[in-house]
Amino acid sequence: MDDLIFLGIESSCDDTAAAIVTGERRILSSVVAGQTEMHADFGGVVPEIAARAHAERLDHCVEQALQEARLGLSDLSAVAVTAGPGLIGGVMAGVMTAKGIAAGAGLPLVGVNHLAGHALTPRLTDGIGFPYLMLLVSGGHCQFLRVDGPQEFHRLGGTIDDAPGEAFDKLAKLLALPQPGGPSVEAEARLGDGDRFELPRPLLDRPGCDMSFSGLKTAALRLRDRLIAEQGGLRQSDRQDLCAAFQSAMAGILAEKSRRALAASPAPALAVAGGVAANQTIRAALQQVAAESGAQFLAPPLRLCTDNAAMIAWAGIERYREGARDGMDLAARPRWPLDQSAAPMLGSGKKGAKA
Repeated sequence: MDDLIFLGIESSCDDTAAAIVTGERRILSSVVAGQTEMHADFGGVVPEIAARAHAERLDHCVEQALQEARLGLSDLSAVAVTAGPGLIGGVMAGVMTAKGIAAGAGLPLVGVNHLAGHALTPRLTDGIGFPYLMLLVSGGHCQFLRVDGPQEFHRLGGTIDDAPGEAFDKLAKLLALPQPGGPSVEAEARLGDGDRFELPRPLLDRPGCDMSFSGLKTAALRLRDRLIAEQGGLRQSDRQDLCAAFQSAMAGILAEKSRRALAASPAPALAVAGGVAANQTIRAALQQVAAESGAQFLAPPLRLCTDNAAMIAWAGIERYREGARDGMDLAARPRWPLDQSAAPMLGSGKKGAKA
């Protein structure tokens, strides 16, 4: 099945994306239309605005992806689409678009778990074999997964509250920095002294691979308020040092938990994916852990760290090769854990685990 050509569609949060990927791991096109400006005044993603933007942009993104790949619908083997988890309005927009294209062009339809897209990215970029250890770290998710096959994921641990990207966004909001928070905090941290302030590193005193980032965010809030009370305001150097300390604590937590995950489930490679994987300080810390454990370290190109449709197309190819096909009854799912056998994480809500 190396001659497969898949159209991938992604719309789980605030990036509308379409891509064309082949079974030979070639990305023929990858189009991403972001919505940062639309949500800038709200301090975060507004689901209703995101869903409307997806509905307006999906057709254009698909058309552009086909044009850049110099292909038509008749050249495609199938359509892969994110069917969850994510903001339900956006996921529905993507699923309905994919259904329309599949039905109109007579193409097979493959629903993809958004998290599987991230988790299988090293297979697309580096052609790595199974098994490997994956740290999926993004704005909405954070978990360690042992990847044993295209549809075989075993969770070793995850966050019991905030995801790292969510924590970065909240810190940026506390410090009046632009959203998304990850790049803003990283830029400030480059100019700061990470040793000036001491911030907690939750759950490092407990065994296992579970993580917590809510307390780190709260400690940063209290430190900010103390500085304002003592000085009558927050200096630029304070903001830079606080960002550096926060980023250092985040990298330390992820590195130590990665060390434990590799010890608990030895694997030939440690891979990282998701938006927070773009942070260079965190990457460097994880690379050091991999080297200490004798594991290969894999991180996707920055353009494939954040949400994109190339990873969805590839995950669709992986599922398709195993015989997966979906019908017009494919449902959009706001919650969809990769490891169905794992116990729900704390704080997963009455409707069950999100991921």
